[in-house]
Amino acid sequence: MDITVTFRHLESNDALRDYVHEKVSRIKKYLSNITEVHVILALEKRNHISEIIVNANRTRITAKEVNEDNMYTSIDLVMDKIERQARKYKGKLTSHKDQNRKARHNIFSSEAIGVEGSPNAVKTESVFIKQMTLDEAIVQIESLDDEFLVFKNWETEKINVLYRRRDGDFGLIEPENT
Repeated sequence: MDITVTFRHLESNDALRDYVHEKVSRIKKYLSNITEVHVILALEKRNHISEIIVNANRTRITAKEVNEDNMYTSIDLVMDKIERQARKYKGKLTSHKDQNRKARHNIFSSEAIGVEGSPNAVKTESVFIKQMTLDEAIVQIESLDDEFLVFKNWETEKINVLYRRRDGDFGLIEPENT
């Protein structure tokens, strides 16, 4: 992580620079692969201005804070903003609750492609998984005359397989561990 500190209308101060390095190192727990952090500390009239630009994971997080008291308070306030934005960004990356996301899964068919006597290769088929209720899935499998239907159950939020049994009824496979 490359940290650059720029002083504008302010004397370069090692204590202030060390304080910035200490505060900026806290965002490592939220963002991985931080390439560059640019900190601009400025003094305009009586206002202490601190601005931080973070480049990480093909994203840019910026924040700016103006404070009349002192530069340390301004740095603390802008770091609170940066940490809040970094937590929000990390939450978006790790969120698995996107219900409108369409998943693609491979379904294996029982047709063998290989020559007799050799191990059988399995043909794969890609299908789109739609989120629906069990009743909607039954209506769809009846209208398509398919042997099985893979869908995401609306109530349980799990991938289910609905299949047609030999006696004409339907069977449902529900996973326990997902």
